[in-house]
Amino acid sequence: MEIIYHGHSCVQLNANGKSLVIDPFLRGNPQAVTKPEDILVNAVLLTHAHTDHILDAESIAQVNAAPIIAMHELATFFSWKGLEARGMNLGGTMDLGFAKVKMIQAFHSSGIILDDEKRIIYGGMPAGYIVTAEGFTILHAGDTCLYGDMKMIGDRHDIDVAFIPIGDCFTMDPDDALQAAEWFGAKIVVPIHYDTFAPIKQDSVLFVNRLADKGFAGRNMAPGERFVL
Repeated sequence: MEIIYHGHSCVQLNANGKSLVIDPFLRGNPQAVTKPEDILVNAVLLTHAHTDHILDAESIAQVNAAPIIAMHELATFFSWKGLEARGMNLGGTMDLGFAKVKMIQAFHSSGIILDDEKRIIYGGMPAGYIVTAEGFTILHAGDTCLYGDMKMIGDRHDIDVAFIPIGDCFTMDPDDALQAAEWFGAKIVVPIHYDTFAPIKQDSVLFVNRLADKGFAGRNMAPGERFVL
């Protein structure tokens, strides 16, 4: 399995000759080195409805004729745009053929903000994902605070890589993310959702060093960086 980090919370997984991308946010991310039109995938997964997680979902799905996988309400929103969208909900699993996707809980908010209309469209509950393919298990926590069931998730799943937000303000801070890493028990922890905007500036190198001090393997990834399991 090949894993590509595109910055912010955007992660691409290549497995069994196919590919999926989670939370594509490239045009609005000044740190991104990849353009939406360069993303070739078979599925687009969304954790929730905020702009910094869905901005490029529509264009990528259209170009690739790829389904959008998301919480039921958010999937319905994209289906109204004429896209193939498959809704699911917390605790459910969807078989994509080349990978299985389980939707797990996240504690956050989820809505599409229409500033010109001063209106917010409800996006359903926020979520994270556990993706299994080629014998590997990848966890994307989504945008979330720390919650106790992370330990249960870690106890029930042998997680190879966990993508965990560390930015603070809108998600966990590094201290809470360290606890999340301990509870998930992943073999490799990759920090995400930091440095894109001023309120979420963090030292990811320090975070990875703090993981090492606790006996956990961390990996600091720059946008566009990839590695193979």
